[in-house]
Amino acid sequence: MGNEMAHYACDCWDAECLTSYGWVECVGCADRSAYDLTQHSKATGIRLAAEKKLPAPKQVEVVEAVANKAAIGKEFKKDAKIINEALASLDTAALEELQSLMETDGEYTLATSAGEFKLNPNLVSVRKSQKTIHVEEIIPSVIEPSFGIGRILYSVLEHNFKMREGDEQRTYFSLPASVAPMKCAVLPLSGNTEFTQFVRELSQDLTSVDVSHKVDDSSGSIGRRYARTDELGVPYAITVDFDTMKEPHTVTLRERDSMGQVRLPLANVSHIVRDLANNKISWSDVEEKYPKFEQQENAKGAAA
Repeated sequence: MGNEMAHYACDCWDAECLTSYGWVECVGCADRSAYDLTQHSKATGIRLAAEKKLPAPKQVEVVEAVANKAAIGKEFKKDAKIINEALASLDTAALEELQSLMETDGEYTLATSAGEFKLNPNLVSVRKSQKTIHVEEIIPSVIEPSFGIGRILYSVLEHNFKMREGDEQRTYFSLPASVAPMKCAVLPLSGNTEFTQFVRELSQDLTSVDVSHKVDDSSGSIGRRYARTDELGVPYAITVDFDTMKEPHTVTLRERDSMGQVRLPLANVSHIVRDLANNKISWSDVEEKYPKFEQQENAKGAAA
């Protein structure tokens, strides 16, 4: 609605998100047109326009007010300067209106910063002529977008907050991997020191392919640590277990939303997680290629 727009805007659009509080405005876009440069030009008297050279000269019609400055000075004295400046700033539409009213009513009311003044044909007329131009003047317009980052982040978190079916105590953020700040977690199955070298190797491999990750070697069951990473919105978890120490070295990869797991070669996992995070492959693609693993996570382990 016009009365809801800022004074500088000729049009506005909003983007809203549906939340538990109802529809919330998150983005506002204002079409400022050429308001800013136009106001500067009016205040300084300097025309602020870009010029574009034309491929060939062209004829254009020029409409301008012809002020009888001597008569205006005699009639309005100290206000003559303001009137002459106002006449010079009239656009084509206003000049057409001036000419029409002079022909029909014999007078025109000019609005200025100092008030309104009635002008007659003896004081001003309108002249139309042809002019050859070699450049086109353009006053740049501005589209101004405004984003409410706090509202957007809240909406993202609310829309991705989930609870495990049958267990409302287990909550998680189902943030898409491309949005999640942390792409995966590296979890040793236990505090066994023989896992350390594999955890270090995995962390280095993930860093080398620009995958953000965290190592969680804290105490607690693997199920509890899975639940912890789920609450943080981490989409994938790599687990180092006793089978990792055997040749060929393998690890398990877990997907947060489905809690499904596969076993795959340790040498491949960093590239797989990178491709998952970049939406180059899907989790179903991974499940089709690698064998499922279903031993580590269970309800008892998760609650331990």
